[in-house]
Amino acid sequence: MLSSEEIERYARHIVLPEIGGPGQVALKSARVLVIGAGGLGAPLLLYLAAAGVGTIGIVDDDHVSLSNLQRQVLFGTAAVGQPKTQAAMAALRQLNPHVALVAYQTRVGSENLLSLLQDYDVVADGSDNFETRYAVSDACFHAHRPLVTAALGRFDATLTTIRAHETHPDGSPKPTWRCLFPSPPPPGTVPACAEAGVLGALAGVMGSLMALEIIRCIVPFGRDLVGRLLMVDARDMRFETMEYRWDPSNPLNGRAG
Repeated sequence: MLSSEEIERYARHIVLPEIGGPGQVALKSARVLVIGAGGLGAPLLLYLAAAGVGTIGIVDDDHVSLSNLQRQVLFGTAAVGQPKTQAAMAALRQLNPHVALVAYQTRVGSENLLSLLQDYDVVADGSDNFETRYAVSDACFHAHRPLVTAALGRFDATLTTIRAHETHPDGSPKPTWRCLFPSPPPPGTVPACAEAGVLGALAGVMGSLMALEIIRCIVPFGRDLVGRLLMVDARDMRFETMEYRWDPSNPLNGRAG
């Protein structure tokens, strides 16, 4: 149930027919794990907390640096040097005291992902490296968890939702991350953010879109990004969507899986 204070706080959600009181209660009951409190995770966490997602787990092993502040709007100058998980929790408590926050000051990998995922309903991956993205997507498949995943380039970005543990109404499997990207690019071919740079406001756009997809996972409305890759080009302000399908040769839910 929602308290009178929560009803007022979430009033603009509650008057939306697509969400309403039952949807807001569903958001309050939901548990979302956010992997990475960086350029994508920072705005994502703000909007999840503002939306009233009941429990938010924050996974990051890094500390806030001065160079983060150009895009990681969750943090202020006073947070420089603090663990990102702790700084994030402090900021989110100020935004919404009704949200339960759990910090995991750790780096994710195949050895700990399944145990991290088991207490959450939805997973958001805002990590900044291919190794983590593949490990998270594989773990979500095995744990039967929906995954919202995004990636940032210099002036471009992508976003999709993965529900590879489910099937379409016709019984065909839904695609995995590996159906879209079968293997990571060779090491060294994609420069890191520190080398290539990134447009700060683009991180905010994509983190907000991730929040929208997660809310849609919890309170279904409209058409989600399952089987669709949203591609954003900030140079020319272009938004395009590419459809992708299940690859029967993928190693997770493929015919040989």
